[in-house]
Amino acid sequence: QVQFVESGGGLVQAGGSLRLSCTVSGSTFKLKDIGWYRQAPGKQRELVAVISDGGTNYADSVQGRFTISRDNVMNTVPLQMNSLKPEDTAVYYCNTVARISDGAAWLPLRAWGQGTQVTVSS
Repeated sequence: QVQFVESGGGLVQAGGSLRLSCTVSGSTFKLKDIGWYRQAPGKQRELVAVISDGGTNYADSVQGRFTISRDNVMNTVPLQMNSLKPEDTAVYYCNTVARISDGAAWLPLRAWGQGTQVTVSS
């Protein structure tokens, strides 16, 4: 059974940085495409970054500020977040993702973990 444990969240001032980590267990990690999502209060969960065999993809709102990577030894997917803004405040989650074709939307495949809270103060 695939499980996700997100960590690294916290409270930071605008302009600061945080590094989140997603630990994936129970799967052939190296074969998995992984996405980082976030959900702000009162809003739908949104995909912010994906790492796959094709490379990396980012939502426009985080392009140039967030960097997703993977460590196939530790089975983790870090998300480096720089130049944080108050609108980045959310609970952040990771999940394995897939899409039916290039250009199609990435979809989450598994049950969600607990997430990690990121709060950016102005």
